[in-house]
Amino acid sequence: MPSPSTPEEPWPVRTVSRLIGDWVARLGVVWVEGQVTGLSRRPGASLAFVTLRDPAADVSLQLTVSQAVLSAADPPLAEGQQVVVQAKPSWYLSRGSLSLQAIEIRSVGLGALLARLERLRTLLAQEGLFDPAHKKPLPFLPASVGLVCGRESDAKHDVVENARRRWPAVRFAVREVPVQGPYAVTSVIDALGELDRKPDVDVIVIARGGGDVQELLPFSDEALLRAVFAARTPVVSAIGHEQHTPLLDFVADWRASTPTDAGKRVVPDVAEEQARIVGLRRNAWRCLDGRVQREVAWLANTRSRPVLAAPHEGLDRRAAETTALTERARRVVAGCLDQETRDVAAALARVTALSPKATLDRGYAIVQDAGGAVVRAAADANTGDALHVRLADGALDVTVVGPAPGAAAR
Repeated sequence: MPSPSTPEEPWPVRTVSRLIGDWVARLGVVWVEGQVTGLSRRPGASLAFVTLRDPAADVSLQLTVSQAVLSAADPPLAEGQQVVVQAKPSWYLSRGSLSLQAIEIRSVGLGALLARLERLRTLLAQEGLFDPAHKKPLPFLPASVGLVCGRESDAKHDVVENARRRWPAVRFAVREVPVQGPYAVTSVIDALGELDRKPDVDVIVIARGGGDVQELLPFSDEALLRAVFAARTPVVSAIGHEQHTPLLDFVADWRASTPTDAGKRVVPDVAEEQARIVGLRRNAWRCLDGRVQREVAWLANTRSRPVLAAPHEGLDRRAAETTALTERARRVVAGCLDQETRDVAAALARVTALSPKATLDRGYAIVQDAGGAVVRAAADANTGDALHVRLADGALDVTVVGPAPGAAAR
């Protein structure tokens, strides 16, 4: 190692480049996976140059391939192909560039891809990215619909046209990006993030018109899936592939079977809504009319009751009952008075009959001595006694002059 560099004693470029090469050489042989995005092969040249790109990030490396390794690749190397490469990093001292020297190239088969997708699906499911509790509801009528699709693709046409047939006033914020190939994942993530930050975009549709498994790999990329899960705006997946469902369909808030289905799902049908409004208005009118009719019938029934139809009838009936009771009371009282009068007259007659006055009225008199005692016999009075004689009409005071002749004989 040279002495430490200082502003006074800096290292030469060759020294720095050599040191970098020494560090790169320590890495040794590595296995690396990526997607072929550029293949430069000149006729007669012993080497071919390949650009190997990370499908989930904007990172690429230069790959140097000998003709022997290139010929041994099965199937033949082609752009867009997913490969696993055994390579040794090399630092070109003179150019100051890093390159990978390929030792072996293996194509990633369909079975391996599906196995990786299944492992990723299991992992994301365990983390809860597929949980229905995290699904955001779609808005009834979005102010603007975000659309991420391929450039001039049929998917764009299907979503836009079907949505406008249902709701002609719908507005779209369209972002046309690559939907397959090495740049698809980063492009879709960037477009999704841009639309998610727009306050007027209420729902985002990610659309593609189907494809084979390898073409749909970007829509099963973990970085894209986590970006969709983290989005605040509801996301609709409209990839349109039924045989091999991309993992985006599980993470998205709504899965549309096709882009056409997505166009029908994100907005309501104006004709259906108008018909629903007419039906609701009709139902409301029917309910209101029925309520009014019930109240009218109740009011008519209430008014027909005797207490309201003839309110004086009850009073007249009560007045008649009161009059009848009064007359009856009078008759009863009069009868009682007559009976009592007759009883009093009979009693008076009996009293009169038993009274001494009745005897006096027949010509008899009551004779009393000075002490008030009744003189019943002539012997009870002496000559010269003063007696009081009570007659039927008046009274007399008399003096006894003697017994009457023949009184003793009677």
